[in-house]
Amino acid sequence: MVVIEHELLGRVRDAGRSRQDAGLPHVHGDGPNSVAPQPEFAEPPLPLDGAADHWNHRADEDYYSQPGKLFRLMSAAQQAVLFANTARAMGDAPREVKIRHIGNCLKADPAYGKGVADALRIPLSDVPK
Repeated sequence: MVVIEHELLGRVRDAGRSRQDAGLPHVHGDGPNSVAPQPEFAEPPLPLDGAADHWNHRADEDYYSQPGKLFRLMSAAQQAVLFANTARAMGDAPREVKIRHIGNCLKADPAYGKGVADALRIPLSDVPK
């Protein structure tokens, strides 16, 4: 059995060897190699005051209004810190991942997407509409 422990800075320790990715899926992403949801393995609903179940975050397609509202609540200084932190955190991620993230930010707020694109030094013309 392989045991994966998460450490600081996103590192994963597998049998004492520290590396960025232990080669096992541990997060459901939206990339081409992500693991598809498996509802047949979901936990059964728990009775509370009525029945409770897992929230299906795919029940609607409004993934962007809440982050857009949060972005617009930020001061210009807070937005600048967000852009710098995002660029630093994305570091050496593949360019296509950065472009996809910029596209998601643009859907939340055009200024959010432009700020992230500028911080990553990627022209908006490189981001698919």
